[in-house]
Amino acid sequence: MKPNRTLPWCLSLVLAVPLVALTGTAAQAATDYQAEDATISQGAVATNHTGYTGTGFVDYTNITGSYVEFTVSAATAGTSSLALRYANGTTVDRPMDLSVNGTVVASGVSFPATTDWNTWATKSVNVPLDAGSNKIRATATTANGGPNLDRVSVGTAADTQAPSRPGQPSCSAIGEDGLTLSWGASTDNVGVAAYDLYEHGNKLGEAAGDATSKVLTGLSPNTTYNLTVIARDAAGNASQASPVVDCTTRPSSDTTPPGKPGTLTSSNVTATSADLSWGASTDDKAVVGYDVRSDTTVYKSVTGTATTLTGLACNSPYTLNVVARDAAGNVSPQSNTVTFTTKACATDGGVPSSIGTVSSGWTIPWGTYWMPDGQTALVTERDDFRVWKVTKDGTRTQVGTVPNAVTTNGEGGLLGVAVDPKWATNHYVYFMHTASEGNRVVRMTYDGSSLTDYTILLQGIKKNRYHNGGRLAFGPDGYLYVSTGEAQTPDLAQDKTSLNGKILRMTTDGKAAPGNPFGNYVYSYGHRNPQGLAFDRNGRLWEAEFGNSSKDELNLIKPGANYGWPTCEGSCSVSGMTNPKATWNVSEASPSGIAIVRNVVYMASLRGERLWRIPITGDTENVGTPTAYYVGTYGRLRTVTKVPGADQLWLSTTNCDNNGGAADGSDKIFKVSIN
Repeated sequence: MKPNRTLPWCLSLVLAVPLVALTGTAAQAATDYQAEDATISQGAVATNHTGYTGTGFVDYTNITGSYVEFTVSAATAGTSSLALRYANGTTVDRPMDLSVNGTVVASGVSFPATTDWNTWATKSVNVPLDAGSNKIRATATTANGGPNLDRVSVGTAADTQAPSRPGQPSCSAIGEDGLTLSWGASTDNVGVAAYDLYEHGNKLGEAAGDATSKVLTGLSPNTTYNLTVIARDAAGNASQASPVVDCTTRPSSDTTPPGKPGTLTSSNVTATSADLSWGASTDDKAVVGYDVRSDTTVYKSVTGTATTLTGLACNSPYTLNVVARDAAGNVSPQSNTVTFTTKACATDGGVPSSIGTVSSGWTIPWGTYWMPDGQTALVTERDDFRVWKVTKDGTRTQVGTVPNAVTTNGEGGLLGVAVDPKWATNHYVYFMHTASEGNRVVRMTYDGSSLTDYTILLQGIKKNRYHNGGRLAFGPDGYLYVSTGEAQTPDLAQDKTSLNGKILRMTTDGKAAPGNPFGNYVYSYGHRNPQGLAFDRNGRLWEAEFGNSSKDELNLIKPGANYGWPTCEGSCSVSGMTNPKATWNVSEASPSGIAIVRNVVYMASLRGERLWRIPITGDTENVGTPTAYYVGTYGRLRTVTKVPGADQLWLSTTNCDNNGGAADGSDKIFKVSIN
């Protein structure tokens, strides 16, 4: 019996009777069958917890083989959805085998913890049924027995089949600020509900499921848009992204730039911020925005004539100007310049003091992980699947490639790498990569000079052109933490049975780590595209995450917490969702890797082309004001990693990726010293 139970178990033989009659057609409604009316072996009907339906629930005896058997009816033969309502007030999973008419059709189905015995959850499984009467049995497979079982609902099978990939898109009726995007129709076993239209990884809009074209408006003149289409059905299943089409809007007929902004002034200068204001510009059509710049490097874009510029480096000189822009992209003459020096730095944590090139000649170095001795690091290259050993002085040697890896013509490929803390004895290293069926976590053997073997530890992580996540990190508990994107299917982030849009926690042999909050691999959920993972001095996990079009995030990860996507992007007030510790406009960040040195989080930014410094406030869960370094100096910054035994970082670029456009071999790894 369950802990703290006094009820004896009993054996009863009762025919399960449908409590709720089927209304309408079988495709539209479900029939409920109460567990207390079913055949029970080694269990008892109980009422000592709240929230059940009917007249009670079944309390399984804590023994392998205890079961509840339902007699259910199906109008026609075929696949039906079986939804089991259950409670599990322990911290361990209580898996069960599900059989139909004596044949096991789903083995070891997980029934994870539900917080307490008064909290009920639903586990849905598709099962084959014969026309007429069927026997469905749920049998405990461990000595813990099954969960408390309230009822089963039998209805139309859940749709798990994604639509086919949309056909090649094309553009027509291209104007200065709009175009018509067309594509080949997708097919689906039920029906296509909608098409989502993406520019790189950001959603531009959507079209109806019966449409094969969409007029896009509000575009910028003389701008190339990298467009793909994804089909989805009513169940939320998303197709793979269509092939890409690059379409360039026509140059604007407006060639007149705005007038020069009025006098620029600065005030309220602190260690990390300054207030700026200026006079409005005029334009023959309209001014759409202003850029605050250092020389020609844009620090911030705004629509008004005043702003607070944050994220400045302490004790540093700045000379800034402002220009106005119109919708055609015409830029005004720059304003006057203002010069100021930010106030002195706080003593806690240190700041970047110098930077130099460690190694060059790279093409999209994605993951960096130091060996336990701190003398060499393993570095992955995303698109050619190569793995390199790099010494502290930058000497690199290829040690192999990861087999079965493929690209997605976007952000998939060979991604994160991690080294087993027990590498000295087992020689294991771990990779996350995109494969033919999806994303995988795999294990290989590395003897210090070459990679061998190849073992798949985890599959079932969906892939798409973008939003694949991919960072790996070992925690102080010895378990492997994995960041996964939602594969451009936002609803997956909230599905706790899906591996996508999550932080996963697993053992080194590929099992869900003990103590995970839902009894499976999921450690936290509600993530869009997490790519930065780092542990602080207190063993807490910090995570950096790409937003869509509004806010990028730095999160403090807690087991079982919901980080909001797609309901929330950035901070929100929705009950049950966890807000980030810091946010940025996507143009200032688009974060990838993070590292922690002297209780300061350093975050590499791709689109923002800067290294963010975010101090943790002592041992609290709060952070101080973020500040930015190297703005626009080195291009797209992908991975930042602490150098063992030193107050230093390795910082890598990915200017060769499809957003950077630099020639292969142009990327570098830098060393940053922290003083």
